[in-house]
Amino acid sequence: MGSIAIYERDDLMYALIREWLGGAGYSVRESATPSDLPAGVDLVIASLTMPKQNSGALLRSVHQLHPNIPIIALSSQARSGLCSGGATARALGVACVMAKPLRRSELLAAVQALIGPRDTE
Repeated sequence: MGSIAIYERDDLMYALIREWLGGAGYSVRESATPSDLPAGVDLVIASLTMPKQNSGALLRSVHQLHPNIPIIALSSQARSGLCSGGATARALGVACVMAKPLRRSELLAAVQALIGPRDTE
């Protein structure tokens, strides 16, 4: 385990998340759409611009095409502490909602809780 796909429009945020996850030993792959999600992905991290309005389509597509892959949703409109099946996460159908700006330690803890530590092989 340890392969993560990221949907993030902001290049700087994508680079930061990739650096954090790669530094922790996870394999990170960028995905433009749910249909181009690489095989073998264990987790999806999706940035939501307007979670209550227009981000549902992205999440529905991921769920339809890859129903068993957990999703961490990131949003600047979220507030800290929404992770772990809170009302917002349940409404969006995701494992976790994390507020931007992110903290490295919180992101890594959420990833590890969902897919475990990185592969050591």
